[in-house]
Amino acid sequence: MFSIFFIGAALVAATVLLHLAGFALILQAFFNQRGALPARPWPIAWLLVRMTWLLLLFHAAEISVWALFYLWWGCLPDAGTAFYFSGTTYATIGYGDVLLPQAWRMLGPVEGLTGILMCGLSTGLFVAVLSKIFLSRAEQKAA
Repeated sequence: MFSIFFIGAALVAATVLLHLAGFALILQAFFNQRGALPARPWPIAWLLVRMTWLLLLFHAAEISVWALFYLWWGCLPDAGTAFYFSGTTYATIGYGDVLLPQAWRMLGPVEGLTGILMCGLSTGLFVAVLSKIFLSRAEQKAA
């Protein structure tokens, strides 16, 4: 049981590091632009769509880390089941139709908590980007 705790901690660390790498790439791509931030609705929407695609890509990579772990250690019978279980657990859907073996069962809640925290961080990124856009618009109007 104690070893499961350390394995879970390592998987959480890998997930957070992947998410932070994704954040760094997104922030570098969108905040280090030479031009002004978008001010009209459609360019803002396009920016958010591109951010969503990138964030989903990083979330998929994080889900893959967990799924590959489950597959590697024989916790689940095949890749399809491992990715399905990991995706539904990470997204906190948790249908309950696939379960980990008894010895590994505590990793499910750990993955779910990690997934919801990473989704919360992604939401925070949207708020930060929109805040930056609207604050820059307000500063331009005030000037």
